[in-house]
Amino acid sequence: MSRRLGIAGAVLALAGVLLVGAGALAGGGLGRFGLAAAREQAAAAGGSAGGSSGATQGGYGFGMMGGGFGASGGFGPGMMGGFAAQSAPGPGEAGFVAGTPASPRVIRIAAGPGDSFEPSSVTVAKGETVTFEVTGVGPLTHEFMVGPADAVAADQAGTPEVTGIAMMQTASLTYTFDGTGPYAYACHAPGHYEAGMRGTITVAG
Repeated sequence: MSRRLGIAGAVLALAGVLLVGAGALAGGGLGRFGLAAAREQAAAAGGSAGGSSGATQGGYGFGMMGGGFGASGGFGPGMMGGFAAQSAPGPGEAGFVAGTPASPRVIRIAAGPGDSFEPSSVTVAKGETVTFEVTGVGPLTHEFMVGPADAVAADQAGTPEVTGIAMMQTASLTYTFDGTGPYAYACHAPGHYEAGMRGTITVAG
């Protein structure tokens, strides 16, 4: 009997190791935001996700073993996972196709955890149209403004912006880069820009 119990225990231990390994592979390993996002979401568990007009809920998944981007473009950091954006290829990358007003190129950005964007810099082709899909990560509610760098820094009225990006919510903003730049994006929720929540946009060509 003890021998059978020992064999059963070994089998269960091996199954546990395999499940942990599968979770790490699915979630992209212990990425930059995996554990931080888990902590922020755990702290906010039970609260309202919120939202505003123009913001739509994305394919965000939170699981024990982690996750990754699905076909819908959502992402799912978990205890074993991290964040890995799946934007369309950018200038200079294989498969790059410049966005047009009829078919914008999609760039996905995580707002959070904390007062940060990921990625914090992107590259666009001169004249192309881009749709930014910005998803809230963690309990803080963010904004996303994009345009000429000086207007973004000054939080200038009329600069394209989406607000009320709460946890597990995705907001979209489409912009055509028809100038030479410099361009930027930022969050102007109280205190966020001052804490460094901003990003740079490089115009190629």
